[in-house]
Amino acid sequence: MNLPSTLEKRDWIAGLERGVSIIEAFDGAHPRMTAAEAGQRTGMTRTAARRYLLTLQHMGYVAGDGKLFWLTPRVLRLGQSYLESARLPRIVQPFLQRIAAGTHENAYLAVLDDDEVVYIARNGPNRNMNTGYVLGARVPAQVTAAGMLMLAMRSDEQVQHWLATRKPTIFTPHTIASKEAMLQEVVRIRAQDWALSEQQLDLNSRGIAVPLRDRHGAVAAALNITMPMGQENSRDAVARVLPVLRETAQAMRDLI
Repeated sequence: MNLPSTLEKRDWIAGLERGVSIIEAFDGAHPRMTAAEAGQRTGMTRTAARRYLLTLQHMGYVAGDGKLFWLTPRVLRLGQSYLESARLPRIVQPFLQRIAAGTHENAYLAVLDDDEVVYIARNGPNRNMNTGYVLGARVPAQVTAAGMLMLAMRSDEQVQHWLATRKPTIFTPHTIASKEAMLQEVVRIRAQDWALSEQQLDLNSRGIAVPLRDRHGAVAAALNITMPMGQENSRDAVARVLPVLRETAQAMRDLI
């Protein structure tokens, strides 16, 4: 692992980094793993991975049957600690309520974490839950309005590096599959300062997003709405919800 330039080597705790990597190794494709499998996914030996797994089991974050290990609900405490302590989700909640009331759609606050969008606050009616995201959901940035918006707001060098080092994943026939098309979308989003994503991840899902900027103009997150396809065309959907999103983002600017 390359140490961050702002962290002195003497301050780096390797064991903490490895323990976190063990937790992060579990996912939808690997819900249960042996120590050998966990070691393979984290670059550790079987013996080292087993020690970390047994320690995490002792702490209550992992359970096991003697061969396989899996995460326990206690892991959710880590994410809940962020949601309860972070300032931004608390500030945005009444504004998301305003968006939901004004559009009758699910409204979200999303941030970018590497290649994924993370939804850290939400408000809206339950009728659209089939096209919405649960709190804390992580989704590939390339297939969401919020993700493409925040990627587009990066510098040219950062965008080019991102495109050069990632292979787009295809989820539907409408997913942007080529880097050239993705770059064109980035240019379009930058010019209009908002993003529209339709049927990129799910054939029944549409998303519209605007940047949430702080008082200095830096993009802190994205405000976005998700809605089902088919109830109205793209132009009508944008005309209905974009002004509400923009007005709310502007009202929040001095609070971030």
